[in-house]
Amino acid sequence: MVAASLLLSTTLPAAAAISQRSGVPTSAGDAAPTLRSLANTPELQRFYERVGWRLVWNEAASRALEDVIARRADHGLDRLPFLPSIEAGETPIARDVALTRAALRYARALATGVVDPATLHAVYTLPRPDIDVVAGLASALDRGELTSWLAGLAPQDADYRQLSEAYRAAVAEQQRDSGGAPRIAAAGLIRPGDQDDRVPAIAKQLAAEGYLLTPGSTAPVRPAPSRLYTSDIADAVRALQRDYGLAEDGVVGPRTIEVLNLSPADRARAIAVALERLRWLARNPPATRIDVNIAAARLAYYRDGMLVDSRKVIVGKPGRETPLLSSPIYRLVANPTWTIPKSIENTELAHVGPDYLASHNMVRRGGYIVQQPGPDNALGMVKFDMINDQAIYLHDTSAPGLFERSQRHLSHGCVRVEDALGFAQLLAEDEGVADRWQAASGSGAQTFVPLPVRIPVRLLYQNAFVDETGRVTVRTDPYDWNGPVARALGFDDGAHTRTQADAIDIGP
Repeated sequence: MVAASLLLSTTLPAAAAISQRSGVPTSAGDAAPTLRSLANTPELQRFYERVGWRLVWNEAASRALEDVIARRADHGLDRLPFLPSIEAGETPIARDVALTRAALRYARALATGVVDPATLHAVYTLPRPDIDVVAGLASALDRGELTSWLAGLAPQDADYRQLSEAYRAAVAEQQRDSGGAPRIAAAGLIRPGDQDDRVPAIAKQLAAEGYLLTPGSTAPVRPAPSRLYTSDIADAVRALQRDYGLAEDGVVGPRTIEVLNLSPADRARAIAVALERLRWLARNPPATRIDVNIAAARLAYYRDGMLVDSRKVIVGKPGRETPLLSSPIYRLVANPTWTIPKSIENTELAHVGPDYLASHNMVRRGGYIVQQPGPDNALGMVKFDMINDQAIYLHDTSAPGLFERSQRHLSHGCVRVEDALGFAQLLAEDEGVADRWQAASGSGAQTFVPLPVRIPVRLLYQNAFVDETGRVTVRTDPYDWNGPVARALGFDDGAHTRTQADAIDIGP
């Protein structure tokens, strides 16, 4: 962990050079030229211009900044140094600029994140926070409210607070387990009833993570050093597999071993990245919206600020990742046709003949292959049309059995919705167009049903999150997108749990 300390002088500069205004030191006229030369970024220049080119950091404000930054682990930022070291003999003006630079950097980290997501993703259209940290810092220092202002910059919702608590707990566990548990070897499968030398280590890890509990208690069991893979251990493995998006079969294979070998440091890393991603988001999401968590392959529908529906989705496979978008649904499409993109026509369908097209209800029209409406259409029986330039939308599927899979990163980028007809009916009822939707759905022909009010959709990526039971859950990182964010937060690469691409069908 990176240590950062602030060596503060115990006395303010001489009164001849510093006057007092509401307890905040202000510069004499001779400070302005030096301030202008040391404030060497547009942000610093704008700040000092706003405060009249005066010094602003008295000892109380300096101590407040030091105390706030000392608690930066609350935000998963404890591996980053923010405070400068103030050398003995440092001039008051240089000291003032150094503290302003540190305060602005920390404020930006809390308000909008350390990383600009647009530098990591070719497509990122989710609304960002609109917070002027320069004006905010100037006002907070003037009012003597630096601590409360900084505390209000990060997300204030319950999920952020719970992830914060989980991060501190993971860091504490990491410190207790500084030696690190021995890694469990990935050598062959273990099924219930098997005898295997790895079982004691597996049971110990499951108990440490709260999956293997004493019956009737919340206390972890103290596993005996038995080689027998019992049904109780298999049940705990299934719970672990469910939380990490793996097949819930109770069989210990390479992917399950990979998860069991995740250390408290890996968990802390994932949660810190999740906190960072939440800081990227606008603080006032629409009260009525649909959030798709791409990493967990889950959809949540909020109505007037309340969660009213949650269901599984299928999202893009690695190499065809679902992008991070904000894009509203503006109409329902009953019995949709599917115009197959050239990217699919020239790959998966490059060598098919007329017989294949006919058997899949496909025709050539205007230079494209178009699949006609019907239960075998890859879009299923409903499409949720969205406004974006990425051809990304929600839709039904002709392969509903895929929702039974724990790993659901299988599509070409669009989002397939479990029981999409039921979901369309729910939206139609909420939007007052249920009768029109029923008529359109029963017509058998492609029919458009506009929504009176567009429903915002956010396509997010959170592999550490608070699940529906109120528990912080850490899933695998299916697209391996955590690495650059983690490194920017001061972490090493850690464990990689990228999902393997799985060719299932040609659907979008």
